[in-house]
Amino acid sequence: MAADTFDRAANAAQGAPAGGPAAGAYAQACAQLVQTPRRWLVTGVAGFIGSHLLETLLHLGQEVRGLDNFMTGHRHNLEQVRASVGEQAWRRFTFIEGDIRDLQPCMRACGAPVQAASGGDGEADGGPDAADGASGAGGSLAWRGPADTGGPVDYVLHQAALGSVSRSLEDPLLCHAVNVSGFLNMLAAAREAGVRRFVYAASSATYGDHPALPKVEQHIGAPLSPYALSKYVNELYAQVYARCYAMQTVGLRYFNVFGPRQDPLGAYAAVIPRWIAAMLDNQAVRIHGDGATSRDFCFVHNAVQANILAATRTDPAAVNQVYNVAVNARTSLTQLHATMQQMLLAVRPLHVPQAPHYGEFRAGDVRHSQADIAKAGRLLGYVPTHNLAQGLRQTIAWYVAQAERA
Repeated sequence: MAADTFDRAANAAQGAPAGGPAAGAYAQACAQLVQTPRRWLVTGVAGFIGSHLLETLLHLGQEVRGLDNFMTGHRHNLEQVRASVGEQAWRRFTFIEGDIRDLQPCMRACGAPVQAASGGDGEADGGPDAADGASGAGGSLAWRGPADTGGPVDYVLHQAALGSVSRSLEDPLLCHAVNVSGFLNMLAAAREAGVRRFVYAASSATYGDHPALPKVEQHIGAPLSPYALSKYVNELYAQVYARCYAMQTVGLRYFNVFGPRQDPLGAYAAVIPRWIAAMLDNQAVRIHGDGATSRDFCFVHNAVQANILAATRTDPAAVNQVYNVAVNARTSLTQLHATMQQMLLAVRPLHVPQAPHYGEFRAGDVRHSQADIAKAGRLLGYVPTHNLAQGLRQTIAWYVAQAERA
């Protein structure tokens, strides 16, 4: 492998500037993948995190399948990945439009024999604390049929889910159908295909009402929403499949992932993209509660790193575990708002900051959240490449560029 090939791939994967240093377990994993490409399945591939995983894997020379249905994902996310990686890399991507509530597309995507049984009624695939959805942009995104799926995948990165605490409170049946039944379909398909490892998006919502900070993986409380419950059930099913069927699974408890391509629109949009959109439109943002509510905000490149490490780590102790994915920091919503206003002023000097509007607390919300990431560091070699400020600068610059193109 040429050194410049690895540098470009590793820096792209880390989100580091071209020519910047790439060190540690993540750089080693990227180098190994460049030398020995694997076959991957990313569910929710047209969503926020899923599209970033696709982009990184294609930059690393991997063969990637994507499964999605556009419930929350977007064609333009895939189009942006295509523009980023180029046509040669894009040819290593195969898209399957399908719903994880239906067992058959899950089986096809994993490369398992397709059975007559169906696991659902067909239409959902969204996103966890930033997870995902999708379909095709042009003929090259169309599913090429079972003869062209190329056999079983090596690794599954399961991002497809229906995110949002508030959405789950409004429609708990849909939340369960997608996040629990859909998850079980994917586990069953991965087992049938004999995949090496099944990595899935878990959630910090699993900590529920447990008051301790920072959050440590083995200590959780009672779930505060159907969404939180559904993500905990995912962990339980993964444990059962590991014990009963000797599957290798790894759960990643995301803590408020943010970054470019996160959808700012809709009633269930995450706070950072929603606030950026409001600020660019010279509107005041709404803060639920008194502004002291805090979160451990995690830039998307950190989540990508965690997925690749979770899939490729060879230490047996690292498998069949759940890990926090964050930066071990806590920022209040009021602090976040002030930081974002300052950063936007730096790139748009004519921006007129607006004071936030404070409203009622939202049902089901956790008051404070901060992750202990020692376990991920010890067993996976996870070291965040971006803190909140670094991630926000890249994110705000991306949204400003998108607004200027509009």
